[in-house]
Amino acid sequence: MKKTITPLVLGLLLTLTNCHAGNSPKPAGSTNSGAKVIELTNEIFKQKVFNYDTNKTWKFEGKLPVIIDFYATWCGPCRQLSPLVEEMAKKYDGKIVVYKVDTDKEQLLAQSMGIQNLPTLLFIPAKGQPRSTMGAIPRETLEKAIAEVLMVK
Repeated sequence: MKKTITPLVLGLLLTLTNCHAGNSPKPAGSTNSGAKVIELTNEIFKQKVFNYDTNKTWKFEGKLPVIIDFYATWCGPCRQLSPLVEEMAKKYDGKIVVYKVDTDKEQLLAQSMGIQNLPTLLFIPAKGQPRSTMGAIPRETLEKAIAEVLMVK
């Protein structure tokens, strides 16, 4: 009996903390984009973050470290994470840039970056390689990534 319950519980936990970035129905509702979080399009991404059309290897186009929140309006964990991302944008204002990408509107960008699960946070240091995390992460994990990956205190 325990062998049956364990996979069931794990499956439920994964469902609650992750959304698959596929074509899913969109319930009514909108995202809450704060003044400090910038909605990112594919064209702006190529100008300010990484131009994957002209560069075959990673070349960051920005000056300040970046967090990109890949989300969808229909994704419950995305809606759960959104206020925390906005809070970090305000807390680290002037030290990092925080972008949001609606994967339903910017499918080419999400596909180009290999986004398959939502929410996905992409951490891009000013120098070095980007790293990502999937699912609704707690505040402590987000602040640790800002400190250790983006090297911002």
